Amino acid sequence: MTNRQIVLEQLPQGKLSPDHFRLAQAAIPAPGEGEVLVRTRYISLDAANRAWMQGATYRAALAAGDVMAGGSLAEVMESKTPGLAKGDLVFADTGWQDYAVLPGKSLAKLPDLAPITHLLSVYGVAGLTAYFGLLECGQPKAGETVVVSAAAGSVGSLVGQIAKIRGCKVVGIAGGAAKSAWLKDELGFDEAVDYKAGDVRRALRAACPNGIDVYFDNVGGEIFEAALFNMNNFGRIACCGAVSQYDGAAPPHGPRGVPGLIVTKRLNVRGFIVSDFDEQREGALSDLKSWVESGKLKVLEDVIDGLENAPSALVGLLAGENRGKRMVKVS
Repeated sequence: MTNRQIVLEQLPQGKLSPDHFRLAQAAIPAPGEGEVLVRTRYISLDAANRAWMQGATYRAALAAGDVMAGGSLAEVMESKTPGLAKGDLVFADTGWQDYAVLPGKSLAKLPDLAPITHLLSVYGVAGLTAYFGLLECGQPKAGETVVVSAAAGSVGSLVGQIAKIRGCKVVGIAGGAAKSAWLKDELGFDEAVDYKAGDVRRALRAACPNGIDVYFDNVGGEIFEAALFNMNNFGRIACCGAVSQYDGAAPPHGPRGVPGLIVTKRLNVRGFIVSDFDEQREGALSDLKSWVESGKLKVLEDVIDGLENAPSALVGLLAGENRGKRMVKVS
């Protein structure tokens, strides 16, 4: 038996492609005292995977020759630490490989839920990011207008639905007429803006005639700028990601007029990562579960089969292929 690994063969200078990766094999590692051997079941694909290739963020930068980094839903195969036993499921920083050895103190047993893929989507990083980013950073009030970019993605599709649950008017920004229609017809968004169709600033003004109270930003760049110019006084902006700037050449300029607009409109702009809210995790999961079980929150998952397909699946995610949470089934 061997441990298949996806190695980042070279750091991309422009757009990421499957050619930047290679499939390698290594021995299955053995756990030492206090460690756990886990087998990867599903790999989480996120736009942040690409950002890690550009330099250090909230984690160390990736280097050429590294096993590609990434979190996964994994199964304990052998444990030399108390509290974890063979067969337990954990969320683990395994990287893109079949097996990994990790410190037991970094892992916690996940609840027994079906389908288990929900542990990566609505009950995992995507769902918790949507929940805390919107409710803690955006602080929407019933009747306010909430706009979310990358609205058909893993986080954005949940943000919009949670905002609707909280009684807000919701406008999603997505790429293409089909996605825009899907947001309204299937997920219940009030309006959708197709950023590929033309002037986003003007389209947002038409979709939000009373302005924007909360903007949940997943993309940065020109779309962030368009939202900024349509914000109401005392509006809130939750900055989750900047996928428009992760892959390819840097934009020619940042959002224009930012300092002046933030001051004159008295905007609250807050960046965050989901681990900022670890102490509130249980309450968030309780809310998310109740909304899913009642049918108020629809869960969209895009599962790609095979570890060897992870590179092309990430490239596709960066190009906006997915609807909902994209993940790779490994075993």
